[in-house]
Amino acid sequence: MFYHIKELQYDAKPERPDPIFAKQLQEILGGQYGEISVMMQYLFQGFNGRADKKYRDLCLDMGTEEMAHVEMLATMIARLLDNAPVKDQEAAYKSNPVVAAAMGGMNPQHAIVSGLGAMPVDSVGNRWTASYIGASGNLMADFRANLTAESQGRLQAVRLYEMATDQGVKDTLSFMIARDTAHQNQWYAALYELEQRENDIVVPSTFPRKLEKQEVSYTLYNLSEGEESKKGRWASGPSMDGKGQFKYSQPVSYGPAPSLTPAPKYIHDTMIPPIKS
Repeated sequence: MFYHIKELQYDAKPERPDPIFAKQLQEILGGQYGEISVMMQYLFQGFNGRADKKYRDLCLDMGTEEMAHVEMLATMIARLLDNAPVKDQEAAYKSNPVVAAAMGGMNPQHAIVSGLGAMPVDSVGNRWTASYIGASGNLMADFRANLTAESQGRLQAVRLYEMATDQGVKDTLSFMIARDTAHQNQWYAALYELEQRENDIVVPSTFPRKLEKQEVSYTLYNLSEGEESKKGRWASGPSMDGKGQFKYSQPVSYGPAPSLTPAPKYIHDTMIPPIKS
């Protein structure tokens, strides 16, 4: 059961209307790494959780908080669109061609479709899709995806903060950036705990190593011009899971050239003959 209270987790009030920045904020609301995505990802991981109850509870705690972030951004976008002097905004951006080229104009769907409200879309109007989320049931795989989502989300929020001139918008983004910092640290802590518990970093950790071709488990092949990649930690020394040794190698073919059986005659007979000129 979810229970909603009227107050926002943090204030989401711009100093002035700005329909163009409202369009940009749509990215961290309805984009691939936006708040709708992490909300759905964490909640489904929690709903489907069958492992230790603390991991299920962690997913539900964070997923529910992301609901609050969705509401904050939707409120901010609506306020940026409310009574927006579109002509004044366009004139301001026309005075700086570089900014105008980067920003674009107001999203017409904000006026036509949503009635000056936020939408579940990204900054160029692509609809949010459930294919953005991952809930595999494997905690290490999912928590890595969560850490990536928080990293990308924080990166985008910081870029928007640096683009913003409205102090109200910057204040709200500052709060959200701080929460992304917290979430990155928390998912990293959960992931580290799982890696220590499993004594492995490879997903899934339950598959018997003896069933995989272990002679190629830790090899980096030189498959692009140059050998600069040979200098990295990943090319020599103990593997990160502690179960092998990295090695650097030139490409190796383990199989012969393919030889396919000729197609049966009836297939050729039923093919459409070429058009004669």
